Amino acid sequence: MKGILGRKSGMTQVFTKDGKLIPVTVIEVEPNVVMQVKTKETDGYEAIQLGVFEKKEKRATKSEVARAKKANTTPKRFLKEIRGEQTTYNVGDKLGADIFNVGEIVDVTGTSKGKGFEGTIKRHNQHRGPMTHGSHYHRAVGSLGTMLPKRVLKGKNLPGHMGTDTVTIQNLEIIEVNPNENYILVSGNVPGAKNSLVLIKSAVKNSRKENAKEIISYEQETVVDEVVEETNTEAEEVVATETEKVEGEEATENKEESSSAEESSTEVNE
Repeated sequence: MKGILGRKSGMTQVFTKDGKLIPVTVIEVEPNVVMQVKTKETDGYEAIQLGVFEKKEKRATKSEVARAKKANTTPKRFLKEIRGEQTTYNVGDKLGADIFNVGEIVDVTGTSKGKGFEGTIKRHNQHRGPMTHGSHYHRAVGSLGTMLPKRVLKGKNLPGHMGTDTVTIQNLEIIEVNPNENYILVSGNVPGAKNSLVLIKSAVKNSRKENAKEIISYEQETVVDEVVEETNTEAEEVVATETEKVEGEEATENKEESSSAEESSTEVNE
């Protein structure tokens, strides 16, 4: 199982050459540094610890600073272990967005948005009471238990804090991988708010084959260059014609002035 830490940037949409529209989530993936490698001999299980996003050294503990020096990097803000990873990595190695391929199926884990204290209608999707005909039961909890126990049973849906839970969306497809600009496009939505931390890892319950989709690209640099060159040539032609007109007008004015001077000189001689 392979994985990488990233940051959710937002959502957009792309089009395939088949004419299909795919909603995607843009995940910013900065290079992850392998901070620690765990093996069965030393720790009892195989895993690697990844670190991402720099943190000021004065805000890090002594153990974090020492671990960062072993990896030849700066202290990291977020650390995450990925179990089951083969110990082919060494401390200090960097993992980028190119560890995943287009069309690969992954699971994305994030922290859901916090909603604060909510009632049972919004939190557990319960029904409200009648709003008219003298009813005094609208959005209350309702019956809390049966008559015999005379207490509230465990697991009862009650008002409380909603959100900020660890949520995993399974079997999402990778639409595009751009290691130059450090981002990955994942199909569908991903839990969490913008700029929140997410974990992308290989799908656990995947039974589909990789089917890379061809995305329409709108970058046409050659056409833009040709248009710029055409506009430049047109501007040069316009400037040349204007200069020719000005020179012709100046020549005619000089001729008129010379002819008028000759006439005046002949009149004086007479």
